[in-house]
Amino acid sequence: MFSLPNKVTIIEVGPRDGLQNEKNEVSTEVKLAYIEKLQQAGIEEMELTSFVSPKWVPQMKDANVIVTQVKKMGRQIVLTPNKKGVELATQSGAQNFAVFVGVSNSFNKKNINKTTKESMDELMPIVEKLLQEGHFVRACISTAFYCPYEGKIDPSDTLALCKEFVSWGVNELSVADTIGMANPQESYELFKMLKNEFPATLITAHFHDTRKMGIANILASLQAGIDRFDTSTGGLGGCPFAPGATGNVATEDVVNMLHQMGIRTNINLDSLLKAVEVIEPFVSRPIDTGMYSLFKSK
Repeated sequence: MFSLPNKVTIIEVGPRDGLQNEKNEVSTEVKLAYIEKLQQAGIEEMELTSFVSPKWVPQMKDANVIVTQVKKMGRQIVLTPNKKGVELATQSGAQNFAVFVGVSNSFNKKNINKTTKESMDELMPIVEKLLQEGHFVRACISTAFYCPYEGKIDPSDTLALCKEFVSWGVNELSVADTIGMANPQESYELFKMLKNEFPATLITAHFHDTRKMGIANILASLQAGIDRFDTSTGGLGGCPFAPGATGNVATEDVVNMLHQMGIRTNINLDSLLKAVEVIEPFVSRPIDTGMYSLFKSK
């Protein structure tokens, strides 16, 4: 087997990416209880919420309350699509920011009504200002493998977008298989290329589990040298602007695999499953991920 890392960092995206597409309105109190359970399980990095228009993503209308009331612990990231989002997040006391752009122009237009270039032109001064002020900035690269409108993405296009973000000095690239169509060979090849190109930048892999290849893609990425992964408890998730995208690969399944392989995460699996228990009654889609199903059947 390829050389594998001794430790992996899990970035829990359930409170943001996991809930953004949820049909049921989840109360602020439930979200805070969910986040607290995730913290108790040992999650050190987490996407808390997003500062987007409630008109488009009503689930995130309580972003300000979440940021101000959550227990401060580890790196807590908020998604900010534009200057207004950054301003609102800053007023709430947020310190760590995520911005996002799709490699695919079609996806970008559907998502935020801008081409990829228009988005980058708008984001550059915003990101530069955040970095100058000492904030942590992660750049989320959507549709890095496939687009629901354009099909397969040329890896050179993904590389070019990542290169532009790195030239600005972003701290992290979160590279996403937004609609869950990538296979392990594609995952290995893209992440190996990115690791070689950007050795000084944090690189995180973000997989959706549409074709049940999320775990296999994570193993391939591990073999390519990736040691950071976005995952969502309960396999929750999806994108309002990406038809066909299902949930993210489940945190509990990834942690279980890593622990079985002798790779540390500093996450307590039993406690993690308790976090899934907290959120399950309030979401519309049944949670039936492997480890959680075993947990419930005991």
